[in-house]
Amino acid sequence: MIKLKFKILTLLMLSAISATAQKKVKTITEKDMAAYLMVYFKDDTHGLYFALSKDGYSFTDVNNGNPVIAGDTIAEQKGIRDPYIMRGPDGMFYAALTDLHIYAQKLGYRTDQWERDGKEYGWGNNRGVVLMKSPDLIHWSHTVLRVDKAFPELANIGCAWAPALIFDEAKGKIMMYFTMRFGNGKAKVYYSYMNKDFTQMETMPKSIFEYIEGQEYIDADITKVGNKYHMFICSHNGGAHVEQAVSDSINTGYQLIPGRSDGEKVDCEAPTVFKRIGENKWVLIYDIYRINPHNFGFSETTDFENFTYLGHFNKGVMKTTNFSIPKHPAVIQITKKEAKHLAAKWHLKMKF
Repeated sequence: MIKLKFKILTLLMLSAISATAQKKVKTITEKDMAAYLMVYFKDDTHGLYFALSKDGYSFTDVNNGNPVIAGDTIAEQKGIRDPYIMRGPDGMFYAALTDLHIYAQKLGYRTDQWERDGKEYGWGNNRGVVLMKSPDLIHWSHTVLRVDKAFPELANIGCAWAPALIFDEAKGKIMMYFTMRFGNGKAKVYYSYMNKDFTQMETMPKSIFEYIEGQEYIDADITKVGNKYHMFICSHNGGAHVEQAVSDSINTGYQLIPGRSDGEKVDCEAPTVFKRIGENKWVLIYDIYRINPHNFGFSETTDFENFTYLGHFNKGVMKTTNFSIPKHPAVIQITKKEAKHLAAKWHLKMKF
């Protein structure tokens, strides 16, 4: 009798495991989307911020202009910069952030201005990024990934900035690409594939694009449209500005398109792109750090060749309702349910 019960229990367990294994993650498409989530940071706190929008034009910070996650709770350097977010095909949300606090000495987090000697390793030197994962945009796990520890041969790394993410459909893996330099040399963007748990890089970082010889570039953002990959970068060739390179491949073969993609007359960086829900329109955002107070600039395109300048936050069609001086954004589409849950979590009186 006991053996029979054990066999029945075993069969039930195996059946449950099999059912779980066969359960497919619901595929979410653009038709399911109803709102936008913007992630950004601020220099004064080095924390992570969320802002919601129903129409992709007016954004409201979910925590009334305060961080949703404090940088000193997740980063080695007690601060984060340059947040990026994506939705994975498994239904999870993935985020990557620069592990760097540029005011750490002033706040007593370290005795020197930088983590290592500024002359040898440069301004804002760091060696790590913060990786985050969430099923619902509310509950997050996090890991600090030190590039030099993952690959000891990269011990001379001078910076690991602006990590961004994209899912490589051919490999079935998340590809992280980020700005890296060695010592105090010229910076450029490298890519690596992430492990299944999103806690570590599986492959040695490789250069994704060789820019103009002798010039550096930073802050890449890749958007796939059809069979083309559009990579926007911050070029330092003649002042910081946004340029575009295009390829048929996710991490090779990028060809530079001459000219600026932004509509600014002053330095800007941190380009990122989001698609308007249900429209054949994409919005290019960039951080105009040379103006005071700094702000975001916007341009819109339907073909990635011609761009319509939309101005700045609160100086054009793009608006903020309860926050200012944001830095380095990324935007994703989210569902009505996700937006409502996020608003409820932060007691934001915003209907979706």
